[in-house]
Amino acid sequence: MLLLVSFVMKLLAVPLLLRIGWNDFTTQKIRNNDVVLLLSLGAASLFLAALAENSWWNFGMSAIAGALLFLLLFPFWLMRKVGAGDVKLMAVAPLVSGGGDLLAFSIALLVFTLITAVVVRNPLLLPSPAFRAYIQHLDRQRVVPFGVPISAALLAIIVLQVYQQAAYFITTQAFPH
Repeated sequence: MLLLVSFVMKLLAVPLLLRIGWNDFTTQKIRNNDVVLLLSLGAASLFLAALAENSWWNFGMSAIAGALLFLLLFPFWLMRKVGAGDVKLMAVAPLVSGGGDLLAFSIALLVFTLITAVVVRNPLLLPSPAFRAYIQHLDRQRVVPFGVPISAALLAIIVLQVYQQAAYFITTQAFPH
């Protein structure tokens, strides 16, 4: 039962991540309320999974990775290279993805960041003139909404986890012990 509630909490993060990505894309702001809510959902999901599995490795690894990311990215915020919302969102990301999926999250983040950078630097690849004008505005401002690829990478990890959970459920139901 605890694993099911943990799973539902991960699913509740999906609309929140969509909102974070959209807000960062349109306003270049990531709201503190959204980051705190995402932190709460991620930490609660990991905590419930740790209770159910009686293993705290995933929770501990996620907390350490989040703290480390915050400490590593904070100086870049001081130098005005990244936004404060981006730093906070990256610090919360390991608690959403979980320690076991940090490598997959890193790869997904790299892919989505490259896509975002290509789109921002080459707005002529986009179909709509209004969308192209917005991207050109971002390029002139030298702003890249980093919350978009972070949110997209976390969404990809949640989809992967949903797939893994569904496959596990199907195999355990089809071939009970």
